[in-house]
Amino acid sequence: MPYAKRSMLPWTITDGRAGNVRQAVALASALQLGGQQRLQLHPRAPWRWLTPRLLPGAAQGFGPAFAQLTERMPGLAIGCGRQAAGALRVLRQHGTRTVQILDPRIDARHWDLLVVPDHDHLRGDNVLTLLGSLNPVDDDWLAWGRAAFSSFEQLPGPRTALLIGGPTDHAPWQEQDVQPLLQQLAARIRADGGSVLATTSRRTPRAVTQALLRAFDDVPGVIWSDGGDGSNPYAGLLGWADRIICTPDSVNLLSEACATRVPVGVLLGQRAQARMAHFQQSLRERGRLLDGLAALDADPQQRIEPLRETTRIAAEVKLRLGV
Repeated sequence: MPYAKRSMLPWTITDGRAGNVRQAVALASALQLGGQQRLQLHPRAPWRWLTPRLLPGAAQGFGPAFAQLTERMPGLAIGCGRQAAGALRVLRQHGTRTVQILDPRIDARHWDLLVVPDHDHLRGDNVLTLLGSLNPVDDDWLAWGRAAFSSFEQLPGPRTALLIGGPTDHAPWQEQDVQPLLQQLAARIRADGGSVLATTSRRTPRAVTQALLRAFDDVPGVIWSDGGDGSNPYAGLLGWADRIICTPDSVNLLSEACATRVPVGVLLGQRAQARMAHFQQSLRERGRLLDGLAALDADPQQRIEPLRETTRIAAEVKLRLGV
């Protein structure tokens, strides 16, 4: 199909992992091209192992939904993650404009544009860099979170959002590291007043979740620790927070926390290594990240410039691709 006749309604293509989906969808939404369509890949061997390198028959190697998409070839596709990088290469061979999010670990020339964090080393004429990760957090998104979880307004202030992830290779903290910090935070809230708005992630060790529940057992607030607690109130937590405390293991969590207009602190920041340590240092230098519980002592009248890279990247993508 000639490129000019193709729909520019973007397709987001991922392996279904929450972090990858979130970044691709955030960029597609920020392009404001009238909506988007989503596709989850189901790669099979050997394509699953060797992507983003191309093998014969790759159009059939990422699952039936992708095979059907190759029959009508969209005008624009946005992918995130290694599996998506391979699928985008197939589409680009037939004229689809492609935007790959995250370093595919092979030459950048195989995609029209790449979007990677500053703390990666990939650079090139078609490479766009950003501090942190793409995400949907802006003033409208935060307002939606407050409206969707309006009952949080009744909790006493200041409200401290607590975002707990889990140990990773780039931030190998342990339960015994975070447990006393949870107790210190709970003690501060008891002494100063206020409430906690806490959430865990899929990576949070069960022992850490139990320590969280024990530490804040008598502290006003909301703790979401698994699907049994109902809908994840994450947007409400960020929307109603007066300050935010995060563990040091997730670029996505820190990026979204720093996209708000409240002080953000990182627990165990000294455990961050390599690219994660570089990212957090960049946030400190920008005045957007504090260490430990220092966010609790930040001046509530201080004007905070939120970290919002998604709009800037979307504008550059539109300019570069002419969409």
